[in-house]
Amino acid sequence: MQNQISFYEQKLAYEMDSADLYEEIHSSENLLIIDTRKPHAFLVEHIPTALNFPHKEINEENTKHLNKNVLYITYCDGIGCNASTKGALKLAKLGFRVKELLGGLDWWKRDGYATEGEFASKGTEILCAC
Repeated sequence: MQNQISFYEQKLAYEMDSADLYEEIHSSENLLIIDTRKPHAFLVEHIPTALNFPHKEINEENTKHLNKNVLYITYCDGIGCNASTKGALKLAKLGFRVKELLGGLDWWKRDGYATEGEFASKGTEILCAC
């Protein structure tokens, strides 16, 4: 039983869903959303307030300017994409606190949240001065 409890605690320590992210955006100033996809995908559509930082570009040199006291949330297209996992792994290896968004952009939209970009979708908007 303890192994199972530990498994779920660890899982929640490293992942969050869209509702958790939406709530966290509104309650935390120490959060940064990282879209780990290629720049053209980011321009097409992304989660509001997200920064585009493709996982292939994440390295020690490119992250020197980032605050290690912030919680970084990585995401990509969805369950058929592992760019968010690759980005989370690279950030964690560099000493950053990071969680991965379950279901990525796909589940963010399925849960009814708005996106930005050339093909933005309507939905619940982020209402903060992030």
